[in-house]
Amino acid sequence: MHARRRGKAGSKKPLLAPIPSWVQYKSEEIEALVAKLGKQGLPSSQIGLILRDSYGVPDVEKITGKKITQIMEEKKLASKLPEDLQNLVRQTVKIRKHMEFHKKDMTSKRGLQLTQSKINRLSKYYKRAGRIAKDWKLETEVMG
Repeated sequence: MHARRRGKAGSKKPLLAPIPSWVQYKSEEIEALVAKLGKQGLPSSQIGLILRDSYGVPDVEKITGKKITQIMEEKKLASKLPEDLQNLVRQTVKIRKHMEFHKKDMTSKRGLQLTQSKINRLSKYYKRAGRIAKDWKLETEVMG
């Protein structure tokens, strides 16, 4: 929303492509791999990259019928906060730490405001969807 890029151009997955014949893993094996990687503390996005690059699994959802986060929730390995919200909170902490040493850095102050507004919008969505508690709030002091 706040980036300089424009448009929605990019590659899209085909809607109903069959499972490639060269995939050598069954759905149970992929679920076991997701569980193994999840126990190591990896988020779902990194698990997807590892499965793609190291194990040759092009699309977990096509083969198993479930998304990686669904598999992790079934195995009780999912974090309390959704991954994108967690990353934004981490980014906010980094910017705050930077702002402690560089108080006159107005660019990072603006970045902090934008990041916090993204967190507010995303948390509003997740509260409506029931993914986080209705009373969840980012504990931050107001920066004026």
